[in-house]
Amino acid sequence: MGEGELWVGVTGHRALARPDEVAAEVDAVLDRLAGDGQAIVAVSGLAEGADRLVAQRVLARPGGRLVALLPFAPVDYVADFADAASVQEFTDLLTAADEHEVIIGSPSDDWTREAAYERAGHAMLDRCDVLLALWDGQPGRGRGGTADMVFEAGLIGRPVEVVTVERG
Repeated sequence: MGEGELWVGVTGHRALARPDEVAAEVDAVLDRLAGDGQAIVAVSGLAEGADRLVAQRVLARPGGRLVALLPFAPVDYVADFADAASVQEFTDLLTAADEHEVIIGSPSDDWTREAAYERAGHAMLDRCDVLLALWDGQPGRGRGGTADMVFEAGLIGRPVEVVTVERG
């Protein structure tokens, strides 16, 4: 998307077993994707779990940047987070992002929370060069989830890298 940058979208589960092992696997995938030093931009919804893990790993890389595409305004989004520490982690990542955007639907759209996550996921797919999925390979548990985003990426010809995970 950007000159000399690879935009990596992220989808995945909120609860990850062995997050340190998953982070090491994500680093290995990012190293391979970056090739000979290409900078990476994470395109993330900053939900708990996979979204944040990938954002943090990208920001730790030289030249790594973050673009946050949110399903709700931050003041509303934090209602979905587990506790004060999670809200602080979200706030810190949002502050670190080069840009953030709340994905707003049209008046005729479905306005459920699930639909908002799905809209944000589609916006992420539109903005990325490759999708990084931290996924257990199981069918989706709702609209806009990991399985749906992997399927949608395939429909639009977006390359997908899967890091196989177990839910925590």
